[in-house]
Amino acid sequence: MITQNDKTYSSITHLSSFAGWIFPFGNVIAPFILWTAKKSESAYIDTHGKAVVNFQLSLMLYSFLLALLIIPLTIFTLGLGLVAVLLGIIPALILIIATVISASIKATNGEYYDYPFTIEFIK
Repeated sequence: MITQNDKTYSSITHLSSFAGWIFPFGNVIAPFILWTAKKSESAYIDTHGKAVVNFQLSLMLYSFLLALLIIPLTIFTLGLGLVAVLLGIIPALILIIATVISASIKATNGEYYDYPFTIEFIK
């Protein structure tokens, strides 16, 4: 049985990924701490916690690879920063859409959510 507390805690765990906008690696550290604190108490919290941590790790990997692409692209286009800025916005948009619109709302409603483009680092 999924309690209201499980739903709220799972939603907060998803939203805690925005801590990365406040301090470095907060997008992984905050959800990881929240998940590990309660994962043994509820299978629902455990599933949502794994999902958010895996998504944040995947997003960090994709952002790093995108940065590797942006650097030569900027050099070879003689500093055409617009392309780099547009490519840099993509991970932020995916984060906002997937986290707020999909994951936290689904968690609040007692549903599960599979983040897009996620590599399962933690199973």
